[in-house]
Amino acid sequence: MDISQIINELGEDRDHYFNAIAPPIIQTSNFAFKNVAALSKAFEDEMGGYLYSRGLNPTVDILRKKLAALDGAEDCLVFNNGAAAIFAGIFANIKSGDHIVSVKAPYTWVQRMFDVILPRFNVSVTYIDGTSIANWKNATKENTSFYYLESPNSWDFAIQPIREVAELARSKGIVTLIDNSYCTPLYQKPIEMGIDMVMQTATKYIGGHSDTLGGVLCGSHTMMKKIFDSEYLNIGSGIQPFNAWLMIRGLRTLPARIERITKSTATVVSFMKQHPKVESLIFPLDESFPQFALAKDQMKGACGLFTFTLKTGKRDSIVQFCESLKHIMMAVSWGGHESLVIPKCAGIPMAEFDTSNREHRYIRMYVGLEDPQYLIADLEQALNSI
Repeated sequence: MDISQIINELGEDRDHYFNAIAPPIIQTSNFAFKNVAALSKAFEDEMGGYLYSRGLNPTVDILRKKLAALDGAEDCLVFNNGAAAIFAGIFANIKSGDHIVSVKAPYTWVQRMFDVILPRFNVSVTYIDGTSIANWKNATKENTSFYYLESPNSWDFAIQPIREVAELARSKGIVTLIDNSYCTPLYQKPIEMGIDMVMQTATKYIGGHSDTLGGVLCGSHTMMKKIFDSEYLNIGSGIQPFNAWLMIRGLRTLPARIERITKSTATVVSFMKQHPKVESLIFPLDESFPQFALAKDQMKGACGLFTFTLKTGKRDSIVQFCESLKHIMMAVSWGGHESLVIPKCAGIPMAEFDTSNREHRYIRMYVGLEDPQYLIADLEQALNSI
């Protein structure tokens, strides 16, 4: 299905709501039934119709259909945020005594689940350098039931060989989940490469305006039904109709925003690479990236996120640079209209900062929708302040 049809038409039965171009926000908690038989049917299979907006809702369903189609998946569930989507996807597919293999240094709240919550249920996790298929094979045990991937991740953009990992998992009956937030479905299709579940934080590029949260989990209908009937309904972490409506609005302009962000990022990256005060730059589609060939093979493009280090390794210099920016804001996340930076040292106690540790000196930048020359001027004056 063409992406324009998905974004503008799929799931939108306009003759059901007065031929309105924008779909309505069905802001209701529950739904009425004309007879007991219909109500009984809804009780038997809540995913088969509308009973209570904790489960399904017409506005949310429009979004579900579009997101599933973008990922090339049979079905989709939309959560209040990405952390909730990952939690449900993993928790629905593990049991006491199981073992998980995960990429090292995963998303903060994934690591919290692995290190704090799952051990209470006798579930163990092995963290690996996921860039090599050999590491996945070596870490896999008889009780391994789940693989967790992030490709690329959101700091050094390490990439996993997705097809190889998926093939290994299938051969051993292991369930796979990947965080695809960096690429979005426009630039990477993990389900086509054999991954079972694909997650992305819709807070970022899907919403696109930094005004709502959301988490997307796509996969087979069987898998989504399994999660819906357990974790999704029990935890109550489904997205609300108004937030879903904001996501639909964001989808309308997603290709245009991604295209502009991609072009602007190339311009900003080119400037940063040649600046005398920049030591190194990490970007998956730059030829200097260690996994450049694999990135080109798996990804159709890269969006607005890159990481760099300054030649001066002092924490004070990093702080000076970030606090000297006049237009680029300092904040977490990415994917909105605004450009952002975040220094890694902000999450490291000052006494533990190690200049010799390159990761401690990381500064991550997201290029938004501003004119690239406007951003370059701000970066240049901040670099000159060091």
